[in-house]
Amino acid sequence: MCGRTACALGADGIRRACVYRDIHGRTRHPEWRDADKYSPSYNKSPQSNSPVLLSRRHFEKDADSSERVLAAMRWGLVPSWFRESDPSKMQYKTSNCRSDTMMEKLSYKGPLVKGRRCVVLADGFYEWQQHNGKKQPYFIYFPQPKQETADGKDDDEKWKSWKLLTMAGIFDCWEPPGGGDALYTYTIITVDASKSLSAIHNRMPAILDGDEAIRKWLDFPEVPTQEALRLIHSTENIAFHPVSAIVNNSRNNTPECLAPIELELKKETKASTSSKMMLNWLKNKSPKKEEDDLPRWSSQFIQITATPKRSSASLMQQWLKKEEEDPCAKKPKTQ
Repeated sequence: MCGRTACALGADGIRRACVYRDIHGRTRHPEWRDADKYSPSYNKSPQSNSPVLLSRRHFEKDADSSERVLAAMRWGLVPSWFRESDPSKMQYKTSNCRSDTMMEKLSYKGPLVKGRRCVVLADGFYEWQQHNGKKQPYFIYFPQPKQETADGKDDDEKWKSWKLLTMAGIFDCWEPPGGGDALYTYTIITVDASKSLSAIHNRMPAILDGDEAIRKWLDFPEVPTQEALRLIHSTENIAFHPVSAIVNNSRNNTPECLAPIELELKKETKASTSSKMMLNWLKNKSPKKEEDDLPRWSSQFIQITATPKRSSASLMQQWLKKEEEDPCAKKPKTQ
């Protein structure tokens, strides 16, 4: 499942992070439709607004379907056929939809058949691992590429900051029966967890890895539903680390929510295979090799105190520090 995300970039940062090439090979940035409705947050929960990518064709019938736009949509799908005057009266939780049953449920099948596919954007999402009656939160995100030096290219064309997680979603448009503004809402599609994440939780979001997968998912006139659904599966291209229990309360909205922490080894904790391999590796390697070859993460149970070179976690620490030091950064609001 996916019940909490982080998306701390401001609206312009989101736009720049979503740079893509159109069918003519030109560098493009999606335009915002309602950037004022989006507020950055390190701790987003259902019912808050999040940035999503979708085809421009959903808003302009004559537009190129491969062109992308950004919109702020409310998390928790309200189907177009819902007849209550208050969308909060929805009796079912629709923040997630299971991939194996979504074509059997009218709330999700209807929008899918209409091509209402979107990509939900986030720095990453949180999941809780249950162990000995306690829940340990983890932050889960794309492995981050190494920071590159300036290469003379326009900074607006090449995004060099945090790589956003791109999750497959379904959206719908609900209109109040008595008239009023349309409400756009979405749900995140979930699949069985990948092998690396299965020790934390048995479900994970369907992640679209790479621009080609994003293009096919969004371009509904050119890519039919059944073909698009083949993109829905788990991925091993994921990184994660434990975070503070401060994230448990959705009102807490600070960089501390996603900052890495170290877990203490406890006697009752059964070491995983990767943990044992790491311990043997540390025992046999020389100090010089430790410095050069230290893996990013040992396992979900053991963290190494030495700082890996250019690891996703160290890049995150740099990113968080930059966010805190940048006086121009937009301060996230509590959701």
